[in-house]
Amino acid sequence: MAKRTSIYLDAFGHANPIPVACRVGNILTSGIVYGLDPATGKVAPTLEEQCAFMFKHMRAIVEAGGGTVDDIVKVTVWMVDRSQRAPLNAEWLAMFPHAEDRPARQAIQAEALGAGMLIQLDFLAVIGA
Repeated sequence: MAKRTSIYLDAFGHANPIPVACRVGNILTSGIVYGLDPATGKVAPTLEEQCAFMFKHMRAIVEAGGGTVDDIVKVTVWMVDRSQRAPLNAEWLAMFPHAEDRPARQAIQAEALGAGMLIQLDFLAVIGA
């Protein structure tokens, strides 16, 4: 049995030979997750759409790794404009509605994320803790 398990998704993946996440034991960590529209294969045009797709992909990744969003313990977000948090917070509250049961989150200002990206994240989950 492999010590490390690579997680891949058909609807969301990287152009390079890199998995979207990796699991060792009950620890799952993602690579960069961004607002890719699986229907077009391109980054969604608006911040609102990018956030919606980004959270959808985060859910799919943690589930592909054998967990649920309840297992997510830390989310790090990079934003081109940190003052535009309303779309991020809307998706955050939809996924984590209970104030007493949310993962930690850090938002970092990014100079540029490339290819029309306005926001991206990575996360850490502890499965079944």
